[in-house]
Amino acid sequence: MHQRGVALPVMLIMLVVMMVSSIYLLRSTNSTALTTSNLAHEDALSKAADLGIHAAYDWLSSVPKSTLYNDVPAAGYVATINPGAGQGVSNPAFWQGSTTVWDANRRDQVEYVIHRMCQFAGAYNAVNPANNCTLTAARQNVQARTRVGDSLASDAPAYQGKPQLHYVITARIAGPRGGNVMNQAVVMMGP
Repeated sequence: MHQRGVALPVMLIMLVVMMVSSIYLLRSTNSTALTTSNLAHEDALSKAADLGIHAAYDWLSSVPKSTLYNDVPAAGYVATINPGAGQGVSNPAFWQGSTTVWDANRRDQVEYVIHRMCQFAGAYNAVNPANNCTLTAARQNVQARTRVGDSLASDAPAYQGKPQLHYVITARIAGPRGGNVMNQAVVMMGP
């Protein structure tokens, strides 16, 4: 009988395939661990950015409503917002008038700004110039009856009591590993 020695090349090919597979498995495990670590870090930054939203809400709910007619730069409050002018969160003009709060637990600074959803400063129901503000009915799912003297136009607002104005609170934090997180909250409060 004549032997050919095929087992050795087959075993070498199988060893190469197993080695390549183990290297791929090792790299896959490392990248999964890094991804999980980055997601956990981003989640921690998001929770830290919530400190700015809470600080802004505390200030917003504690001041007299007449204070909210005009900008209050020391508190990070801007009485207007112009969404049609391309003023997004990546635009530096969006952050003009912002303020920072110190997170002692994480030793980070959280920057926040509050925008009132109105076109002009002043009272929400100003006539000259007419202030266009984003308003919501004080109570939802309640039909308002038309009273004597109210407009019957189909686009006339019908509020039960005073409407609620919309305020957008935006907070951001820059992490130590280059991660940046922004959180936003919409707050509705009476005038």
